[in-house]
Amino acid sequence: MIISGKELSAKMKAAMAEEVATFPAKYGRVPHLAVILVGDNPASVSYVTGKAKASAEVGIHNSTIRREATITEEELLALIAELNADEGVDGILVQLPLPKHISEEKVIAAIDVRKDVDGFHPSNVAALWQKQPCTLPCTPKGIIRMLQTAGVEIAGKEAVVIGRSNIVGLPVSKLLLDQNATVTIAHSRTKNLAEVTRRAEILVVAIGRPKFVTADMVSEGAVVIDVGVNRDPETGKLCGDVDFAAIEPKASVITPVPGGVGPMTITCLMENTIECFKAKFE
Repeated sequence: MIISGKELSAKMKAAMAEEVATFPAKYGRVPHLAVILVGDNPASVSYVTGKAKASAEVGIHNSTIRREATITEEELLALIAELNADEGVDGILVQLPLPKHISEEKVIAAIDVRKDVDGFHPSNVAALWQKQPCTLPCTPKGIIRMLQTAGVEIAGKEAVVIGRSNIVGLPVSKLLLDQNATVTIAHSRTKNLAEVTRRAEILVVAIGRPKFVTADMVSEGAVVIDVGVNRDPETGKLCGDVDFAAIEPKASVITPVPGGVGPMTITCLMENTIECFKAKFE
C-alpha cells in the first residue's frame, strides 16, 4: 500500500477550507500567517511558494515578507517583534535555513510561542516532551496522521527512526512513543545499522541521503515512512532517503517521494495556523 500524502492532504485542506469559510461570521476575519523569507535559496523559495498556495486553498490570509540575505540579526529580530505585537497576525514562520551570520536558535526563541506555527519554540518543544498541550512540529504531526489514516496500528510496535534532528527525528520519536510504540533512534554513528533497521515494524527515515536505505535493511512487511527529499545523483530527479523501487515490494505500507510526507508537512502547517488563530478566541 502506497500512502499518498497528496491525496490525504487534499482531503484535509478541503475540510479546513469549509471550516475557515465560517470564520468571518464567527470571528470577524480569517487566520493570518506571516512567512519570512531571508535570501533567495531556491529550495526555501519553493517551500514558501508552496505555503502561500496551500494558504490560498484553505482560505488563510498569507503574507510573505522577503528580506535580503544581508539583513542583520537585529533587523530580523525587530521584524519578528513587530509581528508578535500585531494582533492581526496569528502565525509566524521564519523559513530555515538562515544565513550563517544569524542565529536560528535566537530567531526561533524570539517568535511569540502563541504564534509559533512550526512548533520549534523551546517552550513548545519542552511541552511536547512533558506531555503538555503544545503546537506540534508539522512533519512529525503529518507522519502520525498518515500512519493513522492508513490504519497502521502503532501501539506495541517496534519503531526505528533514522535521524535525530530537532525538526523530524527527535519529535517524531516522541510522538511514536506517545502512541505506545517501542522506539529506537538510529543515526550516522549507529553500529550495525542494517541489523537495527531490520527489527523495525515501522521505519521512519529522515537522514538526508539519497536512497540510503536499501532493500536488505528492511524486513518483510515493514511500514516505511520516507521523509527525505534529495536529488538522485544519477538521474537528477527527486528521490527520498529510501530506495523506493527496491523496497516497495517488501513493505506493507510505504510513502513515495515526491507526493508523500512533503504535502502533509504544509497541510499540518495550515492546521497549526488555524489552531493558533482559534486559541485567541477561546
